[in-house]
Amino acid sequence: MNFKEPPEEFQAYLQDHRNEITKRYEAAIKEVYTRLEILKADFQIQKKRECISTIQSRIKSNASILEKLTRKGLPVNISSVYNKLNDIAGIRVICKFIDDIYILAEKLNGQDDLVVVEIEDYIKNPKANGYRSYHMVVDVPIFFANAKEYVRVEIQLRTVAMDFWASLEHDIKYKKDSCECEEIVDELKDCADTIATTDQRMMELRDKVSKKHLLYQQNAL
Repeated sequence: MNFKEPPEEFQAYLQDHRNEITKRYEAAIKEVYTRLEILKADFQIQKKRECISTIQSRIKSNASILEKLTRKGLPVNISSVYNKLNDIAGIRVICKFIDDIYILAEKLNGQDDLVVVEIEDYIKNPKANGYRSYHMVVDVPIFFANAKEYVRVEIQLRTVAMDFWASLEHDIKYKKDSCECEEIVDELKDCADTIATTDQRMMELRDKVSKKHLLYQQNAL
């Protein structure tokens, strides 16, 4: 890739703007986090159970930002960071059941001041390695002191089981000798499929128990 400045100057540029980047994306994460907490509380009132187990967040480091800009052949400047990269701010929402993911996604999509930029449904369409998750890229309005700005956030929604698999797969794939072994790749895919089947069965068991509990309550009246 052809850049006019050496990489160390790119790093210095990003470091000079780190406070600005952090302020902007921390505000966006707080905004999305609050919306998720409100949905979680409302869901608990309506459904009498929790739909979200945990919410995790992170802001990409300068090194990760630089690597991605370089890989995409983009100039290293604030405009590229804000307008060309979708995952500087990331929120991971761990749900208990698959249908909870789609309920949350629908509720977020229905918020009229939230702009959905992109959706990737890796639950219905898993990646080749077996990875499953529901990804949303959204622009969220942030009211700073002098202006209202839309800031981009990537939201990943997955079940506890999907997160368990993704975490272990992430550790294993960095052991390159193992990762390049076709047998290991196939086993990881098999594990992902088994976990997906378990997710579906657990959701069906939940519904079965709920129906039996409702029938018991009706008979007790």
